[in-house]
Amino acid sequence: MTEKPILPGSVVGCLGGGQLGRMFALAARRMGYRVHTFDPMPDSPTGQISDREYNASFDDIETLLDFASGVDVVTYEFENIPVRALDALSPHAILRPGRNVLYVAQNRRREKEFLQTNGFPVVPFRIVASEDELRQAVLDLGCPCVLKTADFGYDGKGQQKIGYDSDLTVIWRRHGAPTGVVEAWVPFAAELSVVVARGVLMNEDEQNFMQVFPPTVNEHENHILATSVAPAPLADSIILRAQTIASDIAVKLDVIGLLAVEFFLTSRGHLLVNELAPRPHNSGHYSFDACATSQFEQQLRAVCGLPLGDPRLLSPVVMRNLLGDLWANGEPDWSSLLELPGLRLHLYGKSEARPGRKMGHYCVLNPSLDRAREIDAEAQKILGR
Repeated sequence: MTEKPILPGSVVGCLGGGQLGRMFALAARRMGYRVHTFDPMPDSPTGQISDREYNASFDDIETLLDFASGVDVVTYEFENIPVRALDALSPHAILRPGRNVLYVAQNRRREKEFLQTNGFPVVPFRIVASEDELRQAVLDLGCPCVLKTADFGYDGKGQQKIGYDSDLTVIWRRHGAPTGVVEAWVPFAAELSVVVARGVLMNEDEQNFMQVFPPTVNEHENHILATSVAPAPLADSIILRAQTIASDIAVKLDVIGLLAVEFFLTSRGHLLVNELAPRPHNSGHYSFDACATSQFEQQLRAVCGLPLGDPRLLSPVVMRNLLGDLWANGEPDWSSLLELPGLRLHLYGKSEARPGRKMGHYCVLNPSLDRAREIDAEAQKILGR
């Protein structure tokens, strides 16, 4: 079945007002779309550049319906949106990706059971609902392992590492939720991620129906993404396998929009799916500067039913997050930073810098990935790192 595209001049709605929505809105405005944002907090990064910002709780159904009445399609930029809000929106607006995609991806238990049921490689896990079940899970999976909350976990939040000498009574009490997910500890050789775009079928041969971005290799500090590098310094066979798995998951979930898939690469060369995100992804920020089509423009094209763009990499690139810690002694030295060749700065318009808060990022582009890494190291010295 084919559908008519939602053309430039239309209004796209974004649920969530963070930096991912901001960069999506920049791509939309560049292509002639109007943007409406729904976020509980005023002056959100997305709202700052939107035509209209709705400020209300996601439980405020009346305001949600008012928001829906003024847009042609709705997408989202983070997962922690109550499903009841999507259920209220769905009869009144086109929602892409759909409600069920978010329902699976916003809960670790549902996500991992979906992956396991459909035969995708996943980290061994157990679902626990009591201290006794936690003890059995630790026996089954061995130590070390990790207890995670089922909901609202990101950037390492809601996670407790369990070692041989851990007090499981204390850990379960600290967990503070009725259920949890215990995962085996994976000694990995690399962490990588793949962003795949899947659109609306516009012709019978499915041309430009799905596009996969080049994978990145990612490094984390304190459970928060620090850098992403492309092209990924991995064997072609691993890159192809990661892209294939990500594409297969997008098809199985019936995604219309973006899906980011995070992987562990084990020392034996096996890929294990760690997490899914049905939206633009921090590790895909490099595409804004280094790809023929960014992940944000690709999200717009997908949810509006337009042909997908070319995701090929135009230059080797290092992307680095800028966290609020850098503001501890005042405004960072942006002038010196911007003197570095090939460095492109993105700041998110957040009014308050807090430790661990993502305030922006930069990309360093250079024909040599090694040289891009050297320039990144120079940038870190300028920033006092």
